[in-house]
Amino acid sequence: MQLPPSKLPDVGTTIFTVMSALAQEAGAINLSQGFPNFDCSPRLQDLVYRYMREGKNQYAPMAGLPVLRERLAEKIDRLYGVGVDPDDEITVTAGATQALFCAIAAFVRTGDEVILLEPAYDSYRPSIEVNGGKAVPYELSAPDYRVDWAALERLVSPRTRMLIVNTPHNPTGTILQAEDLRQLEEIALRHDLIVLSDEVYEHLIYDGQPHESVLRYPELFARSLAVYSFGKTFHNTGWKVGYCVAPAPLMAEFRKVHQFNVFSVNTPVQYALAEFLADPEEYLSLGRFYQAKRDFFLEAMKGSPLRPLPCRGTYFQLFDYRAVSDLPDTGFAKWLTVEAKVAAIPVSVFYSSGRDERVIRLCFAKTEEVLEQAGRILKRVER
Repeated sequence: MQLPPSKLPDVGTTIFTVMSALAQEAGAINLSQGFPNFDCSPRLQDLVYRYMREGKNQYAPMAGLPVLRERLAEKIDRLYGVGVDPDDEITVTAGATQALFCAIAAFVRTGDEVILLEPAYDSYRPSIEVNGGKAVPYELSAPDYRVDWAALERLVSPRTRMLIVNTPHNPTGTILQAEDLRQLEEIALRHDLIVLSDEVYEHLIYDGQPHESVLRYPELFARSLAVYSFGKTFHNTGWKVGYCVAPAPLMAEFRKVHQFNVFSVNTPVQYALAEFLADPEEYLSLGRFYQAKRDFFLEAMKGSPLRPLPCRGTYFQLFDYRAVSDLPDTGFAKWLTVEAKVAAIPVSVFYSSGRDERVIRLCFAKTEEVLEQAGRILKRVER
């Protein structure tokens, strides 16, 4: 059969698959994986099992269980002082990536442009392109990866439909500040843009900093869709449950896509999450938990020629390796995996242009034993 031209001709095997396979082949410590190597709460597991045994195993409502959406509305009010309608403004999704795809598919039409901040999570661009849109990257630069909003605004054209932001930011570990959100709000209002805000690491913020969600800013929230992940929050990425929050008019369009893309999400897990969320400490303690891991890893890396860049959120730590090697970052990451036995992700893969600033990403959502072992190895890395 003669296949039509691919809608994603430039998409192949991701670097995450490549590096994990290489790590397994080389017997390396895998810090390239963006997920924990420890299990989620036994109590949460027990709740899932209980609801399965109670027969909660058929389709959930398309928007998500009402009790879970009510718990999420309470959580949003507690954290951000915002009242959202659980019936019309929250939808439970099959992970954050599905929510991101549905948001893009609902609003991006053929020929529309979408501005995204790069380095960027790798699902954004393909989701834009498969829906007929054009990704317009604004490139952030090491070491601080700050946004020059005036420069970003110059990328806005009459075709610009959406602007995607991610805070805390994967892969850089930076966070947007209140002034960033105010400038984002002004640009969105001035040019009548929809904002898609990826906030899956909302609880993983360190050093006493607040999470500046689009939900905090009424005029910004009026034109925004914010996406969250239970997998990032409760160490169970394989369950693939997340949610989207948006004003009712935007959510109505989002649900038109969601209902034919997934329709509904794992029922016993939703019941379990609703009960688990009744104790706010289950998510309020996460910042302290992961900050301790970040600090432990940085201490384990003291004396290494790899230079850490600031990490204010997420569970990713960037390192500048120019004191060690002149190799391009992909080559260095592969060398590090095969020769030093620690797998990393090159940051250039998060840029459309392949911009290479000799920086790699390591994940510290691992046990202290693994982080200590990786630190011992990386302190011995030589030019």
